Amino acid sequence: MSKVKTTFFCQNCGAQYAKWQGQCNSCKEWNTIAEEIIQKQEKVAWKSEPTPTSKAPRPLRINEIDSAKEIRMDTTDGELNRVLGGGIVPGSLILLGGEPGIGKSTLLLQISLKLPYKTLYVSGEESQKQIKMRAERITPSGDNCYILTETKTQNIFKQIEAIQPEIVIIDSIQTLHTDYIESTPGSISQIRETTAELIKFAKETNIPVILIGHITKDGNIAGPKILEHMVDTVLQFEGDRNHVYRILRSLKNRFGSTAEIGIYEMLGSGLREVANPSEILISHKNEELSGTAIASTLEGMRPLMIEIQALVSTAVYGTPQRSTTGYNAKRLNMILAVLEKRAGFRLGAKDVFLNITGGISVDDPAIDLAVVAAILSSNEDIPVNKDFCFAGEVGLSGEIRPVNRVDQRIQEAEKLGFSTIFVSKYNKITLKNTGIQIRMVAKIEDVASELFG
Repeated sequence: MSKVKTTFFCQNCGAQYAKWQGQCNSCKEWNTIAEEIIQKQEKVAWKSEPTPTSKAPRPLRINEIDSAKEIRMDTTDGELNRVLGGGIVPGSLILLGGEPGIGKSTLLLQISLKLPYKTLYVSGEESQKQIKMRAERITPSGDNCYILTETKTQNIFKQIEAIQPEIVIIDSIQTLHTDYIESTPGSISQIRETTAELIKFAKETNIPVILIGHITKDGNIAGPKILEHMVDTVLQFEGDRNHVYRILRSLKNRFGSTAEIGIYEMLGSGLREVANPSEILISHKNEELSGTAIASTLEGMRPLMIEIQALVSTAVYGTPQRSTTGYNAKRLNMILAVLEKRAGFRLGAKDVFLNITGGISVDDPAIDLAVVAAILSSNEDIPVNKDFCFAGEVGLSGEIRPVNRVDQRIQEAEKLGFSTIFVSKYNKITLKNTGIQIRMVAKIEDVASELFG
């Protein structure tokens, strides 16, 4: 019998202490340190049988290593393939995090039902009947998907040996526990140990494992920070539950870029891939209304056309209101000050409300020019031509500053049928023979005179 050992862990950040104390020295949180009993046994949960010909690894020169391209497994989901960098790499460990109810389980169940590979979906949160009801709502087929409701890793590995799946999905890592650690599921020790067992299994069998992870109230993945270091890929599923659109981002990817995003629409029958995000972010209306302008922005490597809505009205109360949705409020105040000081527009006594349609938040400074156009359009009550779009950053002196990857923005605007795009005079454009008219502007006054005469 191994000796029982107790250790103190911070339940917020995973820091380890020899004795209890009130405040964690790492994250400065109070009353988060708890005692956990650790009882290590000599055997391990997953152990591959060594073959007679197996040899210990030896160091190789870098030019001796085979550099053949890694074969990837197609997920049949274009958006997930894009974010992962082309598909799932065999033997990799993928961690998917997101708010409760955002659609993490729905996304992975939907993919596991469509995969051409034998898939084992392990759930520690729902019964098999609950998963079956959701699966029938998403898709009636799914011959390659096996459902297991289990939380003990030893039992999971027994079923894996019996079924021999090609992909394993765990929902969720916080519900798993192993017999070799004497602490409750979801604790720092259990998360670290069960993840280590799954990593060992994935690397030795070359079977990819996808984990679902809970997040804290701060938006970080629950458990020790080492969990994100241990896995190969960390994905974040974002969105507002009051809107139907979801964004899948890559926070870490050892096998591809972290600059790609995937966009989904939540429907009653599951998640629909959105190949052209601009179709959901621009309202299709026949009549022209004042206070709207189209901005060309980038989310990661992906160009998007989004609609900016502004409402400027006389302040009813003494202090004018400044309200934004999806845009930085301090940046709006800065732009209003520039319009007042540099361009001579009297907006100091007026309420200004700004909204980005679709329920998304944008940090790209290239939408500043569209924000200016929408505000001036609402103030003058003159609509902006619906075939115009904008890509430019506004400086404190009223100049229109250049933005990065302007060629990609122009190509996206041309592809979606816009006739004119306003960009900074200082941008270097390498495109030839474009069908869209490119207006080069240097100051806010140039934009105002072009739009409103």
